[in-house]
Amino acid sequence: MENKYITVNHDFDKLIFNDSNVLILGSMPSILSRKYKFYYMNKTNRFYKVLSLVFNDNEFLNDDINIKIDTLKKHKIALYDVIESCKIINSSDSSIKDVKLTNIDDIINKYPIKYIVLNGKKAYDLFSKNYKHLLNISIYLPSTSAANASYSLDRLYENWKILADL
Repeated sequence: MENKYITVNHDFDKLIFNDSNVLILGSMPSILSRKYKFYYMNKTNRFYKVLSLVFNDNEFLNDDINIKIDTLKKHKIALYDVIESCKIINSSDSSIKDVKLTNIDDIINKYPIKYIVLNGKKAYDLFSKNYKHLLNISIYLPSTSAANASYSLDRLYENWKILADL
């Protein structure tokens, strides 16, 4: 694959329910997530493995997207991303530029979100710079991406297990 910038728009919907109380925000969906129009679809991303451990719920590991949706709903978890559009090389967060942000205030005003979890440094950096007024309900957690190789699955679990108490 050629390493050149492409403009990417977040072209699938927020996954959010009327009773969602935790909103997990990534940066921008990966190439595979954009292809399948669903969150964390790259098999090397440990997102669903971590949630499965945190909530002791193997339904997160099911390949059926509808079962993933039902499981997220059961745990009152909403998913979206901090970025609506940007220029990016492949799926590399470090290459992201020319960002158009998601309107997080609209989400917070419409749904009973109590906590915002930022999955990874890029999501956190953009969020904390642009949504200072929401930092009191936000939590930074290390990225579940395989690109975050310094974090083993066990180490991710140790950080992410806070979700079970939210």
